[in-house]
Amino acid sequence: MTNLAAGEVENPQTAFYEQIQALCGARFEGRSTFPEDPGEAFRDKKLVAVVETCGEKVIRIPFRVGEDTSRTWILTRVEDGLELKHDHRHADGTPDDVTMYGGTSASAGTELSQSFPADEHTAKLIPEAQTNEWFLSLSADGSELTYYLERHGQPRFRAVLKRTDVAEIDRR
Repeated sequence: MTNLAAGEVENPQTAFYEQIQALCGARFEGRSTFPEDPGEAFRDKKLVAVVETCGEKVIRIPFRVGEDTSRTWILTRVEDGLELKHDHRHADGTPDDVTMYGGTSASAGTELSQSFPADEHTAKLIPEAQTNEWFLSLSADGSELTYYLERHGQPRFRAVLKRTDVAEIDRR
């Protein structure tokens, strides 16, 4: 954590970033908890997120859905707070047509939870996602990571991931 003088309060976005950064190497596994629709693409697939790259400005978190390793969450410190982007890649490493969507934190949030309303790039890339808001939350003890998405202010997706160990992501 940042060294603060007596009476100073740490910016919640900085504190959140540092909480995630401190988990470098941590592996989280879980499942989609919403929606419960049997046709939902992530249903019954093991979800794995590993806090893999942990720089002062950028944290990369590969997110595996079953055997699909095409997704990475990128958390970046920006002038206005924090930015969350979704990097989608083909097996050969080239960018997917739908990639780098996300948003910048619109409020201070807390040291354990941040929200990211869709940015202009996202609205142009995926017009139906212009009202998206992504949330990343961490339990106080760092044992649980929740990824949550709303569209039009309504729940759209939720994954709860429990910390399992400190390991590299299996990229089979």
